[in-house]
Amino acid sequence: MDDSTARTAVVIDDDPDVRDLLVQVLSSAGFEVIASGDGYAGVDAVIRHRPDITTVDVNMPGIDGFETTRRIREHSDTHIILITALTDEADAILGFSAGADDVITKPFRARELRARVLAAQRRRQVSEPRAGSDADRAPAGTAASSGSSSATVRPALRGRDGLEVRRDTHSVTLGGQPLTLTRTEFELLATLLEAAPEVRSKADLVAALRDDGAASTWVTDADERSIETHMTNLRRKLGDSVAEPRFIETLRAVGYRALRPEDPVRPTPPRG
Repeated sequence: MDDSTARTAVVIDDDPDVRDLLVQVLSSAGFEVIASGDGYAGVDAVIRHRPDITTVDVNMPGIDGFETTRRIREHSDTHIILITALTDEADAILGFSAGADDVITKPFRARELRARVLAAQRRRQVSEPRAGSDADRAPAGTAASSGSSSATVRPALRGRDGLEVRRDTHSVTLGGQPLTLTRTEFELLATLLEAAPEVRSKADLVAALRDDGAASTWVTDADERSIETHMTNLRRKLGDSVAEPRFIETLRAVGYRALRPEDPVRPTPPRG
């Protein structure tokens, strides 16, 4: 980890005790933290400070956490962790649909939150070029400069129907058109394409998102349901279908597999 690279987090929570705890956890993880007591101020803080990580409480006066998340997503690709006291699965699904990358229920364990934050930060550093580097300044898909090694340019990951994912520029195109994904959706798609034609279980994908090969030892049912929700959102953006998959195939009770350009197209079963 490059200690010279400043890392910023925004905490949005109207409860001063929880807000102070979140500030302590994120500060101990090496972040400069900006705290906000409501959704309006929180959205402004995200736009102004461009944080790596943002935590959002669900139950807040003014605009709630779901609406705050939606507004943040209009301006930023910060990694959003939604923190909620609600235990209904529908609330978690709503959070992911609004654009959250992760959902944690109260009371949360400070060590687990810190581990998730650090894992998200590691993925960000791996998937994005370093700010100010030649790779950052070069056009997508081209060598950075004559003085740079071409080995630093990672090959594109390709799926069916012109789907292309590039980790070096953190970009996705479908049929030549750019596609906007959240960081979590991007990581799921890239992980599946890298593994193809192998299948990845939900626990495997949770571990990949945490950037921790041992994470499967503490994967919960809620973690696996969050993968299902992210996959639903990803498929919607790709225009994909579970019944007639073009990009991602679901193997019931096993996991998910990305379909490659060379994979045969299965005939559509007759209806009726």
